[in-house]
Amino acid sequence: MKRALVTESAPAAIGPYSQAVAACEFVFCSGQIGLDPHSGAIVAGGVESETRRVLGNIREVLAAEGLSFADVVKTTIFLADLRDFDLVNRIYGEHFEPPFPARSTIQAVALPRGARIEIEVIAAKRRT
Repeated sequence: MKRALVTESAPAAIGPYSQAVAACEFVFCSGQIGLDPHSGAIVAGGVESETRRVLGNIREVLAAEGLSFADVVKTTIFLADLRDFDLVNRIYGEHFEPPFPARSTIQAVALPRGARIEIEVIAAKRRT
């Protein structure tokens, strides 16, 4: 059984998909780009600003299900330019603590709306 998660604190989906889906003990968050949740526009300031906004959007989607970055078990980072890897890695490291999630990072030919970064995450719900 799956259930769509929706929060107004993060950008609305820009296509036929959910912000996140809860299934069994996992939450699968769709890729987030650096969209301002209120204006729907990519934030200004380049990859650094976009990365911070992406992580903020992910934080809000996770929070809607009572989760945090500590619950993330897997991330995938898509970069328009792998030369941004070190900067993105530094900012990413500000949001996660050991044990770090498993992670993949790839360069994408293009990302939605001309974004420079997109991140998707999978989180595991805590057992009560």
